[in-house]
Amino acid sequence: MASILAPILQWVSTLSSPAGRAVTGIPDSTLAGPFPVGEYAAALRLKLRSFARVQVMGELVNLRPSRARVYFELRDASGAVPCSAWLKDWEAMLARAGGAPREGMQVVVAGGCDYYAGSSTSSPGFSFNVTDVRVAGEGDLLARIERLRRTLAAEGLLDPQKQLQRPLLPRTIGVVTAETGKARDDIQAGLSRRGWRGRLVWAFAAVQDRHAAPAITRALGDLAVVGGVEVVIVARGGGSLADLLCFCDETLCRSVALLPVPVIASVGHHTDHTVLDDVAAVSCSTPTHAAEAAVPLHCGEARGALTRETERLADHARRAVLVRARLLHRQARAPAEHLARERGRLDQSLRELRASSRRRLSGERTVAARRLLVVTRKAEVAQRDMGRARTRLPAFASELRRAGELTDRARSLDHLALALSAHDPRRAQERGYALVEDTHGELVTSAAAGRAAGRVRIGFADGTLDATVEGER
Repeated sequence: MASILAPILQWVSTLSSPAGRAVTGIPDSTLAGPFPVGEYAAALRLKLRSFARVQVMGELVNLRPSRARVYFELRDASGAVPCSAWLKDWEAMLARAGGAPREGMQVVVAGGCDYYAGSSTSSPGFSFNVTDVRVAGEGDLLARIERLRRTLAAEGLLDPQKQLQRPLLPRTIGVVTAETGKARDDIQAGLSRRGWRGRLVWAFAAVQDRHAAPAITRALGDLAVVGGVEVVIVARGGGSLADLLCFCDETLCRSVALLPVPVIASVGHHTDHTVLDDVAAVSCSTPTHAAEAAVPLHCGEARGALTRETERLADHARRAVLVRARLLHRQARAPAEHLARERGRLDQSLRELRASSRRRLSGERTVAARRLLVVTRKAEVAQRDMGRARTRLPAFASELRRAGELTDRARSLDHLALALSAHDPRRAQERGYALVEDTHGELVTSAAAGRAAGRVRIGFADGTLDATVEGER
């Protein structure tokens, strides 16, 4: 440090206090001066610009283009350097590099130290003046974010929030945001435009530093235990990747994934995408959009529609009452006419019923007389048949007796036929006996008759056999 300031002190030792102004310095023999701050700042700028030009490598974050210059930072695990370049030079560098680097990418820049001295109306600042840039690959920041995203996807933590049922008109909404941020006003304005008049529960937390992720996690846990909170909004305005890095915290993302209340993420602009956007139930580009997503039903339009439907229903009811009143008036205006008509109909029905009864009785009498005549005639015929039957009865009795005698004779013949059949030689043959005859057809009834015949014929039930008598036993 002494080697840096020595040339500056040598240069500023030739400077004098402004003419006409007596300046009393601090009594210290080791300190030179006092010197005007503008001259000292100019000397410091000259000295910094005299340093050797080098190449610096790191992750690109906080890229902020303006009308004339481009500002960003290079970071690694042990430090960070603010960088800047003229916009025209930056565009030429990107053309040579073959594409624009994104935040979180590893880049190599060439240039040297620079210092803006500032003025009475602007602040001074140190920066690394960039004259060339090259993309070296994906930075460790983007790689960590992508690894976390793949890990959560493999564990199935990207879907639980999206499967939660979001109410159409929540009564209580929790909001996690910075207390002094513009997102708070945007959410209130969006809910006001929706016509929503429910309860807002604020959980203020830091949304940009290394303590932001734990603070947001605690705020979400507090809202989850508050009774009645039906949906939670996590909101923050735009920023660089480094500013939004707290929303890629693993603990925060896991807590949101396991939260039983739907979480709506509204972090950064529409081009920013954090891991919280993947885990949350809904990802919105602005806090206003998040407010509209939290209350899907436009309350003002719903109230207007309800009012119109109420008026239409009242009109229908009024018309229905008038129609029924007119109907009642018409029906009550001439009850005597209705009674007379009904009485006439009843009298007509009574006359028709009496005439019909008379016709029916007359017809029934005629039919009964005819049936009586038929029955009388049939009785006379039956009487005549009965007399003839009495005269023929003795002849029938004698015939029955003769038939009984014939039946007894038939029964005796049947018994004799059975006895004769039992002595039939053919029946004996069927039981296994044989009938022996000589050649003349005479029965052979003994062994001597068989020897005398010499040749015999043996008859069985199914046929006959011729046999020769050869000997005697």
